[in-house]
Amino acid sequence: MKINKIKEMSSPDLEKELVELKNELFKLRFSLATNGLDNPMKIKDVKKDIARIKTVLRERELVEKKGD
Repeated sequence: MKINKIKEMSSPDLEKELVELKNELFKLRFSLATNGLDNPMKIKDVKKDIARIKTVLRERELVEKKGD
């Protein structure tokens, strides 16, 4: 997921997406441990997407806090 697309999304949508990505990461790790994965790089991509979303959410939180 590109950072531009993430920044366009609303905070509730980002939180929903974050939960979905965490579930996907769990499933990928479970699959890797049990029967192997076709593309292990998928784990890396999902982790980066999670980090990007958390970064954008934190930036928004700081902007809101600064505005108060």
